[in-house]
Amino acid sequence: MKRWLVATNPAAGTRSVDPIDVRAALTAADVEFELTAPMTRADMRSVIVDHIQNGGTHVAVVGGDGTANLAINVLMEMDTGERPVLGILPSGTGCDLLRTFGIPQDLGLAARHLATNDTYSVDVAYLDGSWGRRHFVNVAQAGVGAAAAQSAPKLHRRLGAGRYPLAFAARLPRFPKAQITLVTERRTVESEALAVIFANAQFFAGGWNVAPRATLIDGVLDIQIINAAKTRALALVPKIIRGTHLADPAVRRLSVAEFDLSTSTEWPVEADGDLIGNTRLAGRVIPAAINLKI
Repeated sequence: MKRWLVATNPAAGTRSVDPIDVRAALTAADVEFELTAPMTRADMRSVIVDHIQNGGTHVAVVGGDGTANLAINVLMEMDTGERPVLGILPSGTGCDLLRTFGIPQDLGLAARHLATNDTYSVDVAYLDGSWGRRHFVNVAQAGVGAAAAQSAPKLHRRLGAGRYPLAFAARLPRFPKAQITLVTERRTVESEALAVIFANAQFFAGGWNVAPRATLIDGVLDIQIINAAKTRALALVPKIIRGTHLADPAVRRLSVAEFDLSTSTEWPVEADGDLIGNTRLAGRVIPAAINLKI
């Protein structure tokens, strides 16, 4: 049985994660592990790097999609010659990546998955921009949704998954539409838009089924151009939550492996819930880049 490095994020979720609870869940699941509780993102990067450099191959994080994103970026930056294995124990606000695989949003039940041999080779995508390169495995977006992701962390943690829809409603009225140009390997799309979504997996924002047709093993991203009038954008949200929005005339969907996006008005960009910069950006999919523990 492989030994796991398990790193907790004390800032994830609506309350702090108690390492004692994590240790108890892992022990009950008969997992071999080394538990660490880094206090900053820089510290978490360091412990993962040290683990990989010392021959480790299995990393699990206790947190949400942002915590998993941090680990993925560290793993993708390291050239070890062996595909890394990433496990996720949910404690964050969203934990949306796990929803695609039906992994329980429960620490104890999810810990049992680390004791099995099953892994899933999944695609990882990256965005290039003025920030450099940022990898993501779940969902990224540019536009009003990214603006909401920028504002949501400023709301109280006790609101949990409710922070994102509240932030979306607050940012929408003054957010500028833009003329976008999306260049892909197959076509160029020019359109007015309010947002562009880049989905590798199905869920974001705490359970919104934004990309019901997305899969992490097909080598492409599910890209959606949202061109709803602001007066209709809030009415589109319930459809996105249920995953029934793709038939709406305000949504245009493409499946692409690489793209370049420019906007007439500078838009914020987020990846896996973290604000990373502003448009312009380019992106690409790396097929079967990591093994996800399921």
